[in-house]
Amino acid sequence: MASVRSVDIGNVILDMQAEGKGANTVRLHLAVLSNLFTVAKSNWGMESLENPVAIVRKPKLPPGRERRLRSGEAGTLLGATSLEFACLIVFALETAMRLNEIAALTWENVNLDVRTAFLPKTKISEARTVSLSPAAIEALTMRRAGKTEGSIFDLSCDGIDSAWDRARDAAGMEAGWDEESLHFHDLRHEATSRFFERTDLDIMEIKGITGHRTLQMLARYTHLRVGNLAARLAGERRGAGYLLGSKSQGVSVYDQ
Repeated sequence: MASVRSVDIGNVILDMQAEGKGANTVRLHLAVLSNLFTVAKSNWGMESLENPVAIVRKPKLPPGRERRLRSGEAGTLLGATSLEFACLIVFALETAMRLNEIAALTWENVNLDVRTAFLPKTKISEARTVSLSPAAIEALTMRRAGKTEGSIFDLSCDGIDSAWDRARDAAGMEAGWDEESLHFHDLRHEATSRFFERTDLDIMEIKGITGHRTLQMLARYTHLRVGNLAARLAGERRGAGYLLGSKSQGVSVYDQ
């Protein structure tokens, strides 16, 4: 380990980039390697060991996606898919849950009486209990049909991705990986932004719902639409311009 130099780490970075690994993937590999040197120095008696990862220039992360639902897109999506998947879309928009969290959610971890859903600890987030909005409760109620155990939406992560692609295609929305296309994960960004735009929850309460690990990660979601800010400056309370009641296949949704 003492023979590893920063130039060696730099060459490894170039190799990973040549293999097509993205900046975030490269940085995750470097984080594991850096932790090895830190543990060796602090716990294994190698006090003189230098960490070459700490001084090497790391790939710059690209800016996060900012794709929001545009006017009419929510209603178009809900009208183009099945009632079952429409409930899942509404639930995602109301809870800001990750795709894997929705896929893993079971009836045993949902309490409709107190309006909460418990999410056990995963490799990417700590365990948390999510409070459910009236629209989220409505979506779950329509899915329940007497079930008290097992998966709520009966779809794996791959199954959700496939159903999303079909819904997007049926809605005539552009597919791809550019900023114009709408991905399922964009619903989490949309939902989190709506918490800031349409509720009086403070940032710590929103963090408790969304499960973001740090406030810095959550800060990028705090931007508000210019029109909303103008309305607030005019004295309108937060969320007053939004009405619940747009219907698509029986599901109540918020839409612009």
